[in-house]
Parts: sequence; structure tokens; C-alpha cells
Amino acid sequence: MHWLLLPILAIASTTWGLAAPPVPPSPRHVQPEPRAGQPANSLTSFANLPGAVFYLDDTPTVLYHDTQLGNVYVSHDEGKTFSSIPESTIPKGAAWIVILHPFDNSIAFILSTSSSKHWLTRDRGKSWTSFEVDGGQKPSPMGKGILEFHISGEGGRGSYVIFHAMKCEGLGWWERCWDVAYVTKDLFATSSLLMEDVSGCRFAHSSKDFKHSAEQDLIYCVAQDEKTPNHDMSPRNSRLFYSTDFFTSGRKPVQFDLPNIRDARGIVAFAIVSKFGVAAMMKDNGDMVLYVTVDAYTWSRAHFPHASNAQLRENAYTIMESSVWSLGVDVVLRDEHAGSQIGTLFVSNSNGTYFVESLKGTNRNGAGFVDYEKVYGLEGVGIANIVDLDQPARKILKTKITFDDGRHWQDVKSASGDLLHLHSVTTPHNYGRIFSSPAPGILMAAGSLGASLRPYSESDTFLSIDGGLSWSKVASGPHKYEMLDSGAVLFMMADDDEYVDTIQWSDDFGKTWKDHKLPYRMRCKGILTVPDATSRKALILGQVRKEDMDQKGLEGKRYVTVHVDFAGTKDRQCGDGDLEKWYARGNGGNECLMGHKQYYKRRKTDADCYVGNKFQDPVEYEENCACGDTDYECDFNYVLQDGTCVAAGPEPVSPGICKDITKSYMGSSGWRKIPGNTCQSGKKLDEPVSKPCTSASPAEGEIIHKTHQFSGTIDQWAYFREGTTMVVKLHDGTVWQSPNEGWSWKEVIPGERFLLFYHHVYSDDRAYLITSTEKFWWTTDGGQTWIQGKAPSRPNSFGNAILKFHPNSDWLIWIGEHDCEHMMSTTCRSSAWYSTNNGHQWHEVEQYVTNCGWAKDRDIDAEEKEIVCESYREKSGSQRVNISPLELIVGGGFYDSNRRKKVFDGVVGFTKFSEFMVVATINPEKQALDMQVSLDGQHFATGQFPPGMNPATHAYTVLESTTHSLFMFMTIVEPPLAPWGNILKSNSNGTYFGLSLEGANRNEYGYVDFEKMVGLPGIALVNIVANKQDSSASGRKVVQSRITHNDGATWKPLVPPKLDSLGQPYECNTAGCDLHIHGYTERRDPRATYSSPSAIGLLFAVGNVGTSLKPYTESDTFLSRDAGFTWEEVHKDAHMYEFGDSGSVLIMANDEEPVDHVLWSIDQGQSWRTYKFVADGEEKLRVTSIATVPSDTSRRFVLLGSYPKQSGMVAVHLDFQQVVTRQCRLDVDDSENDDFERWSPAISREEPCLFGRQVYYHRRKRDAKCWVGDAIKKDPQSERACECTTADFECEYNYVMNADGECVLHEGVEPLGDDTSCANDAEYWYSRTPYRKISFSSCEGGKRPDRGAMHVCEGFKAHGALFWWFVLLLPFAICALVGWWYYKRSGMMRGTIRLPGDAGYRSVNLSSDGGVMDTIASIPWFLLGIGSVAWEWVVSNVEALGDGYRQKRGYRNLPVDEDAQILRFAD
Repeated sequence: MHWLLLPILAIASTTWGLAAPPVPPSPRHVQPEPRAGQPANSLTSFANLPGAVFYLDDTPTVLYHDTQLGNVYVSHDEGKTFSSIPESTIPKGAAWIVILHPFDNSIAFILSTSSSKHWLTRDRGKSWTSFEVDGGQKPSPMGKGILEFHISGEGGRGSYVIFHAMKCEGLGWWERCWDVAYVTKDLFATSSLLMEDVSGCRFAHSSKDFKHSAEQDLIYCVAQDEKTPNHDMSPRNSRLFYSTDFFTSGRKPVQFDLPNIRDARGIVAFAIVSKFGVAAMMKDNGDMVLYVTVDAYTWSRAHFPHASNAQLRENAYTIMESSVWSLGVDVVLRDEHAGSQIGTLFVSNSNGTYFVESLKGTNRNGAGFVDYEKVYGLEGVGIANIVDLDQPARKILKTKITFDDGRHWQDVKSASGDLLHLHSVTTPHNYGRIFSSPAPGILMAAGSLGASLRPYSESDTFLSIDGGLSWSKVASGPHKYEMLDSGAVLFMMADDDEYVDTIQWSDDFGKTWKDHKLPYRMRCKGILTVPDATSRKALILGQVRKEDMDQKGLEGKRYVTVHVDFAGTKDRQCGDGDLEKWYARGNGGNECLMGHKQYYKRRKTDADCYVGNKFQDPVEYEENCACGDTDYECDFNYVLQDGTCVAAGPEPVSPGICKDITKSYMGSSGWRKIPGNTCQSGKKLDEPVSKPCTSASPAEGEIIHKTHQFSGTIDQWAYFREGTTMVVKLHDGTVWQSPNEGWSWKEVIPGERFLLFYHHVYSDDRAYLITSTEKFWWTTDGGQTWIQGKAPSRPNSFGNAILKFHPNSDWLIWIGEHDCEHMMSTTCRSSAWYSTNNGHQWHEVEQYVTNCGWAKDRDIDAEEKEIVCESYREKSGSQRVNISPLELIVGGGFYDSNRRKKVFDGVVGFTKFSEFMVVATINPEKQALDMQVSLDGQHFATGQFPPGMNPATHAYTVLESTTHSLFMFMTIVEPPLAPWGNILKSNSNGTYFGLSLEGANRNEYGYVDFEKMVGLPGIALVNIVANKQDSSASGRKVVQSRITHNDGATWKPLVPPKLDSLGQPYECNTAGCDLHIHGYTERRDPRATYSSPSAIGLLFAVGNVGTSLKPYTESDTFLSRDAGFTWEEVHKDAHMYEFGDSGSVLIMANDEEPVDHVLWSIDQGQSWRTYKFVADGEEKLRVTSIATVPSDTSRRFVLLGSYPKQSGMVAVHLDFQQVVTRQCRLDVDDSENDDFERWSPAISREEPCLFGRQVYYHRRKRDAKCWVGDAIKKDPQSERACECTTADFECEYNYVMNADGECVLHEGVEPLGDDTSCANDAEYWYSRTPYRKISFSSCEGGKRPDRGAMHVCEGFKAHGALFWWFVLLLPFAICALVGWWYYKRSGMMRGTIRLPGDAGYRSVNLSSDGGVMDTIASIPWFLLGIGSVAWEWVVSNVEALGDGYRQKRGYRNLPVDEDAQILRFAD
């Protein structure tokens, strides 16, 4: 959890530095005589290759760091000669890392881990001064971010430095260590403690691009909460703190844009990238959220499209090298491709808050580096490698280039038009940038021509002199290369696979190349020059042959630097006539970017001169362009849809502007010029436009509405799950879309007609519009753009689902049909196809199928590529009349023919619920139904049922199942009689079912009055048929309601309120008078549930108080605020209802007649007010649905309905955003004065716990006058485990509950046998009893009626603690401890935000022979993983160890997920 990655080679030498290193002789110099017209050479030999080489910017000073020996050598002539630092100044072997001051080229630091002293130079290495930090603190092993600097020289702040150190306490291997930060204001003449338990601190003023007006002394620190005990470095307790007085007056946490500062935790990293400050927050589920600031104070959440598998996860994203206009983030796809990582590149808008997908399939390596380079000095130009996603067996790379900052990508091509692919960042072979340098427009690369990138050894060397537009081959084989004299000199040397003594150089931009001999044959390890590429001198790092080590000048040393000086090759310096304008992005007249063209003055190709101007960066010139469409972006409060900016809602206006609603005002056009854009004249998309005041935001306290008339009836509507965009499909086949919750509407694909649309089950921003032909349209950005696709066939007309979805968002299954245009076709059949790239390409799965789907689900642990199909045995004739048996076929590897297997001979169908796959099979012997259950899509078990309730004789319906058990409705009485049945509940693996409730109500279509409460697992409501015995004869059902708060173990009547909404007592007020509510079987819209995912504890229902349920039109509306324990009547008559803003806004519309108004409440139904949306005298609206965003967190609603005297339907947008304008405040330390109450669903129960735990939620107080905003979640500190009580148990299989509440054996059956399997490594097993623990309960200890006699398990747990201590620990003891020591001392710390600069000084492996150092550097994480897991098991399972050892675990221990399970065992 650190700022940047440390190059392995820069620290590798310290890993085994247990003994003092030998003192090496000073470097040896050899300078042969130069030849006329040729470069001059000067050779210096060294004992080892450098771990890093540093050029002090704009100076001739070079520092050569031998990390293996811990020494630094200094050159003041660009590497021509080197000298060692006197041992009296810096002891030999003391240099652990070298750090340059980024803003003062005269200052550099050498830090040590073997000495209490460190050193700095103020005169570019001519002299060095020692310093100590707090009496000898050693640097933290965090790499490049050890020192952080202030950019400003004002007020002496150029001497401000933050020093990250590591403190340790304890002895030997069992030290406990933590990071601390110190600050100096005088370059370490003095220093003081800044903060402990930090992951990193940084000055807000530490980047030339991050410009803001914040206080000069503003510092950010990622650190642990002050309450964190024992220096436990937990991301959960990490925050971003800030201070303007060096934390002398305390530390203030950044709240970001969260309503509750308590939620502003889990900060794992902070970085400054270009003009953006970026903080990464890890949520409890491991997902990451990025917050961005451009002014150092105002933070906004970065919004990513849910368009792919790419999701922010810890150590799974890279902050890319970014422009000053947008931020780039590469996110790992959730799947792996050919055993390696691939990603998706996203780019943001100008303030870094909204991202769009730029390039999919980017190539990544395991360290988080991405094959992407922003070409130096050329705005908007970048080169990236992508993985061919259509080739899953191996990783095939292709190269793309962008000239407009990632908006569009194109192929890289040679001058002859052939495709060219280039080796990039993940496989570096030189120091510095891969392709570019400050030499304007000149790029070099190793790559290959053809369809894809070939291995590096099979590559050639290519050159581009036009900024990447075209490339030419300049050498066979891969070479290392460098650009000198602002590109006037190019030179290269064959790569290190062979020993050579020749370099090639060109002074005419690669037209011709000349050879130059070196004094020895060598393998080139790298080529370097001054950072701005203005020098005519370069440095080759090489390794000579062993047989040459005794030659003159080498004296037994095998590693050399060769200083190559081209100063003698040209005598005349270029004048103005030798230079020409060179325009960047010369791409067919499209050179403009951000409103201007960019050009440099570059030497003409044939000019016989040198450029000179050493240490002067190339001057960039700009020519402003006329403004065009690309110079604008959507204004605030507008969203992009089909290329236009659409208002997200009513536009805010200044008070008094629209006092008269009939007037107009000048408002935003929807566009604004991108900040920083310099275009002039041309298009003026951002000019204000006249708008009616009806489109303006209302004054505070007012509600507004807007009505849209549709020409036809609405067949289908839905929101994108995590957005504000609503899609409606009309009966005439047109599809309409609103990006702003019904405020404005636009037809999608005018002129096209659609059958239906699908929203992706797993990706919130994806949807698909299906036509009756092979054409379909898809979106991956929440409807902003729709793209036409081609299906492999027409959609099926057999009534089967057309699309099936996979957690990997790009994987689809299409179920279509062939030869079915005519009803009498004899070959009409259904076929299934799959795609792994969102429908770009399709591959056939099977023909003659009724249903195919992916076995994989979020909760089903199936093989990722496994497909399950219901397939006809006989594959011939017309499927419309096919009567052959349906078989269930499971096929791995995308239904590979060699991996298919028939699981069942006869099936009726299959479905997935939570972690269960359920298959209805036909038992051929009994000619009856069986039910099969699987947890992995491969292994199935037959469901076992109570006597008289077997699927062989009864139809069944699988109900909602979200609590680790299956609920099933078993029909006892079938239509045409009054149907009803029993509800059964399974054990944890879905195999043994017990009776939960008798007499549940169903309708003729098989739907059941059963509904689970959203957001509070284990609570469900059901309607039962009270007159089961005579309902069949009379045809009339007496329906009553029941509720369970323990997942169906027991059911109770709903407690009625004492008074109605008018304050009057109910007529029925004696025993047996309960509340009864209308259920699922009577709803027009299944989405109109009792509860809401964000309004915790609230339930809405329509019903009556009495002995049974009355007709809907004789019912009233009721509300519960405590999860159904108590109820209150909120209004007379039946109403449809909806929750808004986490329950702070409730609205209702009368559901018995047309209306001209809605009722609304902001005190959770205590009082209701009326808002009229139909003018007096106009026709009233018959409301059929009330819609809002699926999370119920918005304050906007849409009424869908029709006017009885008119055709078509209407959508009425209602906006309650101005009713209250203060956002609610949550303060857990001052709960009496904030706006939230702490509530638990168990508050109304006699027992304080529910399912073995007591959980508290924060929800808005009923009388608080504020809006909630982001959904309030449970307080993570308020969950505690409870002891088991009788409420945590239910009847075991073959047992039923009697009238006394006891579980008794069903007549005529035998109990199950004992389970002796000792699942999950249990120490004991217990004899079965009439009870079993509710699967969802996590209670501990207490009463255990499910446990009979105790028996010791055989095998693993039969051994004692001491035995397993030795078995587990000894095999890993040595390697784990060595790995831990290496980890802690060497600095192998992996950052969470990975930046392109994380390579530091280029972590290229320069070790020559691949010996022990290479091996050690490659394995510490493997060792650490084994060591920490083994140790976690020991300390958590062997009680004899006690807690003493636990306190001495090393810092940054790898966490082990306590909830992780390798296997699930059957009950």
C-alpha cells in the first residue's frame, strides 16, 4: 500500500548484504584516439552493472549506482570519466538508493539502510554532506516515494522535504515495523516527526501541472486512524488526512463528497498525476473507488462506465501517463486471457470525474505496467498494445496509435502500408522511454510486420520521423537506440543477444547509416543521454566477453560504460535557414487538438550542421484553430446522448430570473468549451440560448412536473441500474429513451421497430435492442450511444429468452431460429450461439435447443466457459412438432465437442437461483418429475422431500432464494380448482427439503403470494389460504397474510394498527383480527415490491384489518417502519406507491380511479400533502405505474399511465429536489444532533438478535428536514455475533412443527442418518436431532438443539495442536522467514496506484548471468504468500500458542479472508 513501485534491481543488492562488501578499485578509464569524421570513444570499466544511472537535469553530471556493492560513482563530463566518492565521505557499501531533487538540479541524496547517516550534495556531486533524521531513522522500503519535495522556491520551501522512515520494535524475526513520516524545512539540517502509521505523505504543491490556489504548506498523508491499535496497517482504517501547519494542530480527514465522514476510510493510495490529485478508496467488498480533485480541496468521485468486466480492484488498475486535459486509467479485466492480464483503458473528461472506454484489451504485466506510452512532446499522441481477444489460447499482441488523446485508435503502419507491431513498456530493453524522446517527432522501436507482434528476438528495428504516422525499417534484428542533438543524430547498437563491436549512426534522419567501431566486443545493456536529448554525447552500458576481461583498461572487470561523442562529426551549427517547421499530428489535415496546431522547429533532413543549444528543451509553438465540435464537451448538468448534450433535469437559474413561469430566460446550450482549449472563432456551440422558464429548476420548496405524450401503449420499460436513463418500448415497436429520469425523451434509432430490449444482468450500463431480423443494437455506456450489431440468426419465436448473460460482460449467448419463416416448414429449428466479444463474432453452440445458458453465475462456482443446454435428442424435422425427449447437456470450453456430457436424459427445464442451479427432470420409470440441484453446474443431487410432497406428483415453483437455502412452492391443489400449495425450504446445499408453511396462495399461472424483503435477508411475507379444505368445493378462497423474521422457520400474522389513518378504531378489534395485504399474484407490475433496497426497514402494502383479505378496491394503504413487526395505516383507499431518496420521500397515487394529483410525504408517512399535475378541468390520468431509479435513491419519479378518453400513454416527470435543500448530516460521535437514527431490525423483537447477529443501520430520522443522497449503509462497527437461541433453528428433514412449536417426526417416515463427514475440518461431529441450524444464521455457542451426542472426527483433526504445529510450520519455516526478511528489508512494496513513473530508474534486469540474484529477486512474494497463510492458520487454530505471537507479526501482513471457503460441504 505505497505510492510507487521500486525497481527490483535498485534494491536487490541489499537482500543478502549480511557481510561487508569488498572495497572495489576505482573505475578504470580508456580513451582511444578518435578518427577524423567519426565519433570519439572513452571507456570506463566497473565491477558491476548499475542498478540505476542518473543524469542531473541540464547538467553534465552523471551518477552511477552500483547497487550490488552499494557504491556511487560520479562523472562531471556526461560519463566520459567517473570517480568514486571518497570512503571518508561515504563509507563503501552504504549507498542503498539515490534520489534526485526534482526541482533543483544541484541537489541529490544518497540514503542508507546500513548506516544511521545519509548524504546530500548541493553542488552536483562535487561534495557530499551527511545528515541524520531523528537520531538515525532509516528510510522506509517503499522506493521512489521515500522523499517527497515541495515545488516552490518561495519562502525557502525549496528546502522542504518529507522523509518516509520505518520504525521497528521487538527482537529478531519477530519485529513489528511501521512507517513514519518526517519533515525538514532546511534540507535536513533539522527535522521533525510529521505523522506515524503512514502509507505516504505528499505536498499538495509538488507538481508543475497540478496548479491550484491552496495554501503553500498544504500536505496530504495517507495514514491509519488514530484509534488503530498496535500499528496495524489495515486498509479498512486508512484515511487521507490534510494539514496546512505540518499537523501541529491535529490532522483533518478528507471527507470527499460523502455525507458521512465516517465513510471516508479505506484510502489505500494518493497520487498527483498531471493536473489531477487522485485518491483510491477500497470498499468493504474489495472494489475500488477513485476520487479526483483539480483544486486540492473539492473532491469528486470518478464515474466509470459499467461497460465491461473492467472493475476497479486493489492492485488491479494503473493510473496512466496523462495529458493536462484528461486522466487515463487502465483497469484489469476480471478474467485472465491465456494466463496473463489484460485491461481496458479509460480516459476522463477535463475534470477527471467521468470516464469513457478508450481502448479495450490493453496488454498488462503482473506488476501493473501497461503497454502504453504517451509520445513525448506530442499532444494527444500515444501508442498502445492490445490483446487479440478472439484468440483465447495464446496471447497475440497488436499495436495501435492515437492522435487525439484516445478518442480514436488506428493501426500502426509502415511506409509501404503494412501493419507494424511494436514491443513496449511491459518488455523494456533499454533505459528511459520506449519509443520517444524530446527530439520532436522522432520515434524508434523494435517490432515486426504482419498480423501480430512476433517475439523480440525475431523483431527488427524501425524508425518514424513524422510522429508515428509512418515507419520504415532501419535495421534487421532488434537494437537499442538513442536520439542525440535534438534528433539530428540517431544511433543504435545490436541488442544484448550477441557480442558486437560496432554501432550504427545516422545524421540524416535515418536515410543513411554509418558504422563506428568500439574498442571491445560487448553485449549492449543500455544506451543513455541527457534527459532533453540535446547533447551530442551518449553513454553505452555494456558487458564484455570473459576472455577480454584481462585486456588493457578492463583489469578483470567485465562491465563497462562507453562514452560516445559525436561533436567531431559536424563543425557548423545550424542557423535559421537550416531549420523547418514540423507539425505534430500531420494526419490528413486533422492536426488540431484542443483548439490549436502544434509545431516545432527541426533541422532539415539534408542540412549539414549540428543543432546544438545544449540543455535547452525544444520550444513548442502553437497556432490556434477555428472551433469545431471536438473542442466542446457537455456542460454541467448535461449528459451526452447520441452525440448531443441533453439536460439531466431542470436547469438551475438565479433567484428572481423566472418569477413569471410564462417568460423565457437565457440558459446553457448544453455545451461548454473544454477548459484549456484555445480555439477561436468557428463554431460557437456554447452560446446561451433562450429557454422557457418551465425548463428551469423551481424555487426552494417547490415541486415541478413535465408531461410527455407517447403515441402508443407502453409494453416494456426499465432503468439502467446505476444511472438515470430510462428506456421505454411501445406497442408499435418504437423505443424511446430519457437520460434524465423522464424529463426529456428521444426516440432511439428512428424508423426501426423492435421486439423487446434486454438490460445486461451483470453490467449496469449495457443494453440490447432486439429486432425481428438479424439486426440488433447495443450500448455499453448507459444509452449514450447505440451501435448496430449482427446476430447469427433471427431471434427465436419459440417463447425462449433470446439473450443470456455471463458475469464476463462480453460473453453472450444468442438463441435464434433457422428456416422458420413459414409455419409449415419441416426444418424449423432453434439454435444457440455464443460470443466472447459482445456480439462482434458468433460461434455455434447447438441446434434443436429450447434453452442454453452459462453455468457460471456470481454465486455459482462453475467453470467459466461452461454452457448448459436443453437439447432435443432427435435433431431433425420441425422443432415446432418435435416430441423427442429433451436432454440436459453440459459442455466445458464453450461447449467444446470433446468436453460435452449428457447429465440427464429427460428434462423439463433448468434455472439458477443464488448459488443453486435447479433442473426439473423426468423420471422415466415413474413418468414423474424429479428435482436436481447443483452448486457447480457439474455435480447434481436429487432433492429429497417430505412424505406426500414429492415433485413426482406435484408441480412446483422455485421461489426467491437468497439466504443459502432454496425455497420451493409445491402445488397441492391445481387449477381449475382454487389453487394452493405448501412452501418448502432446503438445507444449505439444496438437497433436503422440509415443510416451512402449508396452504400458501398461488394463481392459475403458477405465481405465488411470496415475497422476501429487500435489503434485510430472512424476512418474507406470504398469503395463505385459510379454508384449504372447502376452497376447492366452494371455489372461494379465504386469504390471510403471514410474515417470518427467521427465514421461514416460523410464520406469524401481521400485527394490525390500533387506529386507522383518521384516528378511529377498526371495526374488527378482537382476537383473530389481523392485517392482511395483497400480494404478488395481484400486481400489474412485479417491480412494485413491498420494500426498497435503500429504505431500510420500510414496507408499503395495500390491505385491510380483519379476519381475512378483502378485495383490492375495498382496501387501504399501510406502512411499516420496523420490517413488518408493527404497521400503521397511512391513507384510505388502495394506492400504488414508490420510495425515493432512501425513504426520505414517499409518493402515492390512487389505484382505484383516474387522478389529477399524487400524495407525498417527507416524514415517512406521518403526514401527507397533495401535488396536482393535471390542471383544473383537464382529463385525469389513470396511473398504471410509478417509476424511479432501481436503487430508490432519487427524488425524481415518473408516473406512467393513460387518459381514459385518449389513445397512447403518457409519462409524467415529478421532481421533488427542491422540497428540501439541506443534505442530511451523519455524526456518529454526536448522534443526538445529527439527522440519522441507529436502527436494528431486531429492535421490535423479544430477542435482540436476528440470524445470530445484531446489525444496526443508519437511516434518516422521521422528522429530519433534509435529503439523504448516497444510500446510507449499515455501520460496519455495529455488527456483533450472538449466541444461538431457538429462533436460529428449524425442523430437520422429515420433521414437522406441531402446535406447541416442537419439531416432531412425520408419521410413517424415518429420520436421516448421522452425518459423519466432519465438514470444513471440524474437530467433532454430532448425532442428528429433530432440528437443524438455519443456513443463514451465524450464531455462535448458546443453545444447540441441532447437536446430539458428540463424536471425535477421525483423520486430520484427530491429531493434537503440537503435531500440526510441526507439520505445517517446519516445511515453510526457513523459506517463509527468509522471504519475510527480504520483504521487510529490501523494499519489495507493491503500490496500489501504479503510475508510469513507477519504473523509477527503469527496472530493467541488467544482471548478466541470471545467477542467485535473479532467482531471489523473483520469488519473495511466493514465499511470503506461503508463509503468511501458514502462519495465519497456525495462530488461528492452535490455541496453545496464545496471543503473544500474534502481536509480533511483521508489518503489512497479507490478510486472509476469514469468509473464504475452498469447498462447500453437504449438510
